[in-house]
Amino acid sequence: MASLPRLDLRRLTTDRAAFLAALRAAARDPGFFYLTGHGVDPALEANVVREAHRFFALPEAEKLAVQMVHSPHFRGYNRAGAELTRGRPDWREQFDVHAERPPLPPRPGAPAWTRLQGPNLWPAAQPSLRPALLAWQTALTDLGLGLLRAFAEALEQPADAFEPLHGDAPGQNLKIIRYPALARDAEEQGVGPHKDSGLLSFVLQDAVGGLQVETRDGWVDAPPIPGTFVVNIGELLELASDGYLRATVHRVLSPRGADRLSVAFFLGARLEATVPVLALPPHLAREAEGPEADPANPLLRSVGENILKGRLRSHPDVAERHYTDLLAETAR
Repeated sequence: MASLPRLDLRRLTTDRAAFLAALRAAARDPGFFYLTGHGVDPALEANVVREAHRFFALPEAEKLAVQMVHSPHFRGYNRAGAELTRGRPDWREQFDVHAERPPLPPRPGAPAWTRLQGPNLWPAAQPSLRPALLAWQTALTDLGLGLLRAFAEALEQPADAFEPLHGDAPGQNLKIIRYPALARDAEEQGVGPHKDSGLLSFVLQDAVGGLQVETRDGWVDAPPIPGTFVVNIGELLELASDGYLRATVHRVLSPRGADRLSVAFFLGARLEATVPVLALPPHLAREAEGPEADPANPLLRSVGENILKGRLRSHPDVAERHYTDLLAETAR
């Protein structure tokens, strides 16, 4: 496969059956595609990119004031090398925003994942960042929920089949990311090989490439194409479809010669949700081989537990500061 497929969302209106067939095929193999005709306002895109550049240009002290280690909810800024993928540091600096919701009140016996909900951190030196990122998050959430309805139809399910998973409180994780340019002989990973843990991911790239997708034929580049998002399937859709849809391993190579900027949005499920297995029609069920199993990182159908497990692995500094009780339980 020399390149990823391209899907035009406008065909959902003009040629629905053909679009749904193409969506089902692309989401099954390779599990990645470019989305055009998505209708997201270009002015919103220009603004979020502008504000991202402004944030990364702030003095280090301003960025460290909103460092993720200050947040028990895993929100805020990380220096390059602070986040781990499969135990190795990712060479990117980034700022994480999630759903802007109040923290859940503590109660005896509450699951540990209830601590994930809470406010974002915002830099005092850049008040314009908050409205720009929240507007982008809202637009991409609307796009993602609409695309989920199309996925349900593509799997011959009712259009609202995934609604119990997200309800009116979907998981929302937005990252603005800067990959520093490295010398030609450097070997730092931008992001190591991994799968995304949510439902759908949307990546906005600048002109500097580096995103790669692992296919049956090896690693394939996903070069930037203006006006598109790179969309990929998360592990929750793989679980819900009993492996018919495929969450695909991907990575980002560190850039050479120029920094790389991307804006990634991850649509997930409600923290309290449990992932069901859809009753696929027989001709699709025959091709569902079950979700891929990784003994070193098992998938949990409890959404909150699965997210917390991943956060603790990826952000050991936050875990050590805010989740020492869980680390102590694990050590026993």
